Amino acid sequence: MAKFALLVELKAKPGKESEVEAFLEKEATLVRKEPGTLSWHATKVEGEPGVYRVFDTFDDEAAREAHLNGEAGQELVEKAEELFSVAPNVYRLQVVAQK
Repeated sequence: MAKFALLVELKAKPGKESEVEAFLEKEATLVRKEPGTLSWHATKVEGEPGVYRVFDTFDDEAAREAHLNGEAGQELVEKAEELFSVAPNVYRLQVVAQK
């Protein structure tokens, strides 16, 4: 059962939306290799051009930290200035209920 999560808010630079979506597809392939990441969803906010959210869940804090410090997390940091108009907002969450 997931106990920890992350919510990442992203805003693409104008004209970079297709690059952001390709980047998120690549991130998904990296995250699939992380045994501690239970779920990972990259979404596009309807009605808000260039706005994306990533939501992922973890069993424990160690898995969340491994994800943040892993290849996917590092690529996000490296690509942030190129792809996003503002720095990504990263929220550390505790799961209080789930299905």
